[in-house]
Amino acid sequence: MKTLLNNNREISNECVPYFIAEVNTSHFGDIEKAKKLIDAVKKAGADCVKFQSWSTDSLYSNDFYKENPMAKRFVKKFSLDENEQEILAEYCKSVNIDFASTPYSINEANFLINKCKVPFIKVASMDINNYPYLRYLAKTESAIIISSGMANFDEITKAIKLLESEGAKNVILLHCISIYPAAPELINLNHIRFLKESFPNITIGYSDHTLGIEVGIASVAMGACVVEKHFTLDTDQLGPDHKASLSTEELKRYVKEIRRVELFMGTSIKRPSFDELKTRDTLQKCLVASKSISRFAPFTEDNVVAKRTGGKGISPIYIKDIFKKNASKNYDVDDIIDE
Repeated sequence: MKTLLNNNREISNECVPYFIAEVNTSHFGDIEKAKKLIDAVKKAGADCVKFQSWSTDSLYSNDFYKENPMAKRFVKKFSLDENEQEILAEYCKSVNIDFASTPYSINEANFLINKCKVPFIKVASMDINNYPYLRYLAKTESAIIISSGMANFDEITKAIKLLESEGAKNVILLHCISIYPAAPELINLNHIRFLKESFPNITIGYSDHTLGIEVGIASVAMGACVVEKHFTLDTDQLGPDHKASLSTEELKRYVKEIRRVELFMGTSIKRPSFDELKTRDTLQKCLVASKSISRFAPFTEDNVVAKRTGGKGISPIYIKDIFKKNASKNYDVDDIIDE
């Protein structure tokens, strides 16, 4: 399956995995720190750096803030306004890396599509059942990446069908476990294969909330075409995601190893390479005499065996043809049969 992002970047099993570094609140609302995050992500070789487009109005209700007054202060402190997001989008463009963000309202989505020219709209797991929102996004004709954390398969199916029925043509579905960090026994990477079989017209990826880099690497081997992972400049910082985020050095290794996995995966076609054919000539066995054979004597199971000969002689696949013949000359033990 092939998916095109808004910038015409192709995502498919035949392409190198698209890596998204999610920085979430790691910038602490500081645009200069956000630029440092972008620089680090770019240096690590990632394809995209993703932020969050939230505000005190779009994320929680007033009733929630009344019961959780600290939440409003947190959202206000860690949010980036539209002007700051435009600056960061331009900065990403200047260093040649994709800028993206997760909106939580229609207005935020419109801003990202029309002003920031994002390559896709990211739908957070919490919005997988937000049908009015999904309907609107589908009609924008933007590429959509949707996470499936906290959802069961029926909810995932309904969300995908809704997006498709409303006109969304470039949808990427991410397997996701919404726990920060997520324990290894909860990850269930086999679900990636199940999603690929269940939605053959949808590109499948993985949003990684585990500690370390191993699970994300394994997800590519399972067929993930997009990998999303949280990143921070300091894993010891206070905040909701820092413990499940990669450090700078981990991010470099993560991206490098994901690229290597894709190299290992190759294609589904099995044929010997040119170098392997040369190896086969030296390693595969050919027919030799297992005991002395007199001229005109028949070849039999008692006097023919297969051994490595450096590529000289007759392949064992023709041994039944040899048994129909008589020797045209004398053979000593281990002589290559060259009838």
